Amino acid sequence: MHISSIYRKFLSSEKSGGFIIIICTLISMILANSSSGDQYIECWKMPIFGSTLTHWINDGLMSVFFLLIGLELKREFLYGELSNTRIAILPIIGAIGGVIFPVIIFLLFNRHSSVENAAGIPMATDIAFALGILSLLGNAVPSSLKIFLTTLAVIDDLLAILAIAFFYSETISISNLIISISILILLYILNHYKVRNLFIYLAGGVSLWYFMLHSGIHATLSGVLLAFVIPTEKDDKKSVSSKLQELLYKPVAFFIVPLFVLANTGIVLNSNWQNSILSNLSAGIIVGLLIGKPTGIYLFSRLSVLWGICELPKGVNWKLIAGVGIVAGIGFTMSIFITLLACKNQNEIDIAKISIFIASAIASITGLGFLSFFTKK
Repeated sequence: MHISSIYRKFLSSEKSGGFIIIICTLISMILANSSSGDQYIECWKMPIFGSTLTHWINDGLMSVFFLLIGLELKREFLYGELSNTRIAILPIIGAIGGVIFPVIIFLLFNRHSSVENAAGIPMATDIAFALGILSLLGNAVPSSLKIFLTTLAVIDDLLAILAIAFFYSETISISNLIISISILILLYILNHYKVRNLFIYLAGGVSLWYFMLHSGIHATLSGVLLAFVIPTEKDDKKSVSSKLQELLYKPVAFFIVPLFVLANTGIVLNSNWQNSILSNLSAGIIVGLLIGKPTGIYLFSRLSVLWGICELPKGVNWKLIAGVGIVAGIGFTMSIFITLLACKNQNEIDIAKISIFIASAIASITGLGFLSFFTKK
């Protein structure tokens, strides 16, 4: 199996980043519920150029995170483990199962209710958090399993972004969408004709992000799309893609992702928060992430291999796939995005955030313990 040195560095940084994510989550929760909680929450709402600081982090900096993930994924599709089509299809099918089952479970609890539209909340996996947790196990986990999780989570989040575009966007600006597509096509043509100037692709990427942001489709999609039109060459450390990866992996792991966690996990626990998790909204999210996610991923993956559509990557068995399915129940990033779009009032938002936090915490601990046991065994 080929795995690039840059990918190894990325996974190494994610291991350290996993600790940072956990620390930042605890800091954010403690500060939000301290005597300075109101000031902490309000600081993220600080207006900057017409938008809040949180908005710039979620829609701006996180696009850079998705760009890095896209670059790593593209390299693996072209030259690495995922260049085998039967292996590459497996996490895609698994991701589809991991989206369908949580939505069905959520609707079983909330069909025909005022929060029915929030069915998209448990469908997404937080790539940064999931990879961070998985990387805490270090070399005990096969690299092919980390690639499987990365691919699954990217497809998962792309499906979530499409759900946002079709179900949670009030208006789609056709003109801005056409401009976005035109920029993407132009960058693809430049790549095809061997243009290798990094500045051109970064300038095009900023333009793509701007028009995607104003199109009504979530701007983070621009990061993944940009990654797939940036030139990538096999074993060429001087290629545009390699230069950009080297430039991004530390800022993403040690600045962008921790900042996102600090900005989005400041959940205020009121005096009766325990009662809120007994609601159907909370049950739909928690059961969807903890039961629906692993069940859908495992079942769809198992059936696709059984029917001869796919094959397991080298060094990966079904126990490890089950463990990754549990870890995929960590739903911070896109789940919180969808919460803010789908829930109509602050009480619903708070209940959803608490539920996401509980489910993600349980998925982290359970998944880590499950994989630790079976990798040692």
